[in-house]
Amino acid sequence: MELKQRWKEREKEKQTWDYRSQLSSGGFLYCHAQHVLPPLHKGHTACQPKPTYTSQDYYQQQKKNPQVMAMQLRSFLLGILLLIGFAFTNSEADIRAPPTHFDIASLNRSSFPEGFVFGVGSGSYQYEGAAKEGGRGPSIWDTFTHKYPEKISDRSNGDITVDQYHRYKEDVEIMKNIGWDAYRFSISWSRLLPNGKLSGGVNKEGIKYYNNLINELLRNGLTPFVTLFHWDLPQTLEDEYGGFLSPLIVNHFQDYAELCYKEFGDRVKHWSTLNEPHTFTYYGYATGSLAPGRCSAWQQLNCTGGDSSTEPYLVAHHLLLAHATAVKLYKNRYQASQNGVIGIELNSDWFEPLSEVKENKKAALRALDFMFGWFAEPLTSGDYPQSMRSRVGSRLPKFTKEQSKLLIASFDFLGLNYYTGYYASDAPQNNSAFPSCTTDAGVNISSERNGVLIGPKAASAWLNVYPQGIRHLLLYIKEKYHNPIIYITENGVDEFNDPKLSLAEALNDTNRIDYYNRHLYYVQSSIENGVKVKGFFPWTLLDDFEWSSGFTIRFGITYVDYNDMLKRYPKLSAHWFKSFLKKY
Repeated sequence: MELKQRWKEREKEKQTWDYRSQLSSGGFLYCHAQHVLPPLHKGHTACQPKPTYTSQDYYQQQKKNPQVMAMQLRSFLLGILLLIGFAFTNSEADIRAPPTHFDIASLNRSSFPEGFVFGVGSGSYQYEGAAKEGGRGPSIWDTFTHKYPEKISDRSNGDITVDQYHRYKEDVEIMKNIGWDAYRFSISWSRLLPNGKLSGGVNKEGIKYYNNLINELLRNGLTPFVTLFHWDLPQTLEDEYGGFLSPLIVNHFQDYAELCYKEFGDRVKHWSTLNEPHTFTYYGYATGSLAPGRCSAWQQLNCTGGDSSTEPYLVAHHLLLAHATAVKLYKNRYQASQNGVIGIELNSDWFEPLSEVKENKKAALRALDFMFGWFAEPLTSGDYPQSMRSRVGSRLPKFTKEQSKLLIASFDFLGLNYYTGYYASDAPQNNSAFPSCTTDAGVNISSERNGVLIGPKAASAWLNVYPQGIRHLLLYIKEKYHNPIIYITENGVDEFNDPKLSLAEALNDTNRIDYYNRHLYYVQSSIENGVKVKGFFPWTLLDDFEWSSGFTIRFGITYVDYNDMLKRYPKLSAHWFKSFLKKY
């Protein structure tokens, strides 16, 4: 089906959101989230009772399958029983006896193709802790959180976070007990190369840690999916030449990548070069809300310096070249002998036109270009999207012919991180004396239309639950970018870290189960429509440090008690996944 036809089909879908039916029983709170295009923090909203939300095509399918309707009732009743049961348990990580009455007959592991990978994800700075242990050097996130604590909602940092550096065996056991196939984690560049470069010395303790983690995963039947860069750039490279602002970063990233291939490639068969280069670029160099915290002074966002009109594009350019160079090295020297694959993890929201007006339809597509296409287009065509070239002009760097050739097809798979959707409308061309990456797309985005939200609000201001968006996005990628192999490398929803909740209430995350059930339904539907999705990795295994939100929100399917020795407790969603993943 051509993209235009698919677009017309999407326009016919009508979503209705019913907020009249709300749960009022104690503990069933609906609140969550944090991730991409609008500014990260516009203030939190209070937790609300969980709203019921529907979409026409989803419920038409439900009506055809009475098992699904029965499942919803049983799930609700089970939640009440578990709320009581959790109050009398003091087990940290043992979920060997999951609920037995969870009806997952209509959608479960067997609903997906044979060999489909179900894993769970994490990030090095968010999980490891041990910031000054084991020979690790500082990263830009260490500097950012300590020098500018006001940029973090609770003034926290990742010095300790959930301490996976010391507790990795416990966390692997948790994953094994749930039934995951794989673990997606990132390597801390500054833990392997404290000074950022091979010439500065390799940290053997860092090598040992990742060897221990990888071996523990394999011993327990879990496949490692490894990301090379999840935003924690060595501070030494930032200090020396501005990090990704300089083309010097390309060769240093290649050296770091090769070290990883050499040390771990005999056991790691799935590599990703970068995680969410858009988020790193946009919020690190256009708004300054993430490390290294750069933006234009006129924005008055207390940035460390920068130029929001040029630096994001320069950083993205070097990220793409670093990615392509590391991929070429892997394919030329290591892929044949190590028998692995390599890709990149891109994030995108889905954008619905605010109205049927032609300009708004174009704006929705333009928003996709400036978020997903910014990185996907060079990887498939060797150049940036036409909409970016025409609107950004000379501020957008150009690829040489050799660089374009290097970029095209520089991936075996695409990782896709999806959380939410927005409405998009056309914004008049901005001829301001203060151009910015934040306004170049000429798109206004909103989470509501005519006063009605696109989906229920989560804890983070940027996240509204819009599950059908993942299907729209997958089909869009299939048609526009030549139907690549895709892994859903992140998908998730959060709730507030509410100290007033009892442990039993905090574990009863029925909203998260609902979120995953709906998104998995649309992923499965996309596969039936020819999208080559090969795996799904929820975000995330544990509650963790969530960047500018610190510890104020919780994305994990496992609760971490920050006030009691970081004890781990399975949430209801962990039990649900254990049932969902069971092999028969």
